[in-house]
Amino acid sequence: MPLPDTVYCAQQINIPPELPDILKNFTKAAIRTQPRDLLLWSAAYFTALSQGECLAVKDRLEMNVATQKTDTGLTPGLLKALHKQLSPRQTCSKEELQKKWKGLCLPMEQLETLLSLGSFSSDIDCMEFFALGCSALGGTLISSLKFACEILTEDEPGGAARIPFNTFTKLYTYLAHLDGDMPQVHIDNFLSSLQPQVQLQQGMIKPLDFIHWADMDLSPPDSSNFTRTGSRAE
Repeated sequence: MPLPDTVYCAQQINIPPELPDILKNFTKAAIRTQPRDLLLWSAAYFTALSQGECLAVKDRLEMNVATQKTDTGLTPGLLKALHKQLSPRQTCSKEELQKKWKGLCLPMEQLETLLSLGSFSSDIDCMEFFALGCSALGGTLISSLKFACEILTEDEPGGAARIPFNTFTKLYTYLAHLDGDMPQVHIDNFLSSLQPQVQLQQGMIKPLDFIHWADMDLSPPDSSNFTRTGSRAE
């Protein structure tokens, strides 16, 4: 004999008071991030939430990505979300990076390409990997540095996109050295040329300070390691 349907009244159902806010925040995060695999991303989201870690969430919706019919892999928004997850530490293990990358539903072959280009050991320098991510987005040295400023800046969206010059110097020097053909004197001259403007801006630099170098002989030749970073990571 089938059991009768059980009828509950509102007083019998205990709804955790924090549940509505959790679901609301999750829904907003999913809409902003537009994960390729919602279930995979959701697992990473709630795992990080339960452990008090930075969430794998974009700051805002990338409209040009949200309307695409095919997955394009790494985007500025996803790179920023990944960097925020990793940046509390200077280094991370390959396993942890793979976990965070997978949680953002990014293609693993793209990660392996970046790791190979960086020739990382067991410990991965988070800022150097971030620089490689920018190179995958930019394709040229100057455009990669522009992406780095736009991602790392604390300025409002559409603002000057300023970052500390010491951070810029580390990113530029790493990417320039990645290209085995760029002379050290070229690197030094480029950084020296920016110093007057940096001093006027209290140690900060913005894309407008260096973007004009895109028309000059700064980008590595087509045969360089750096140029292959962007093409192989696509």
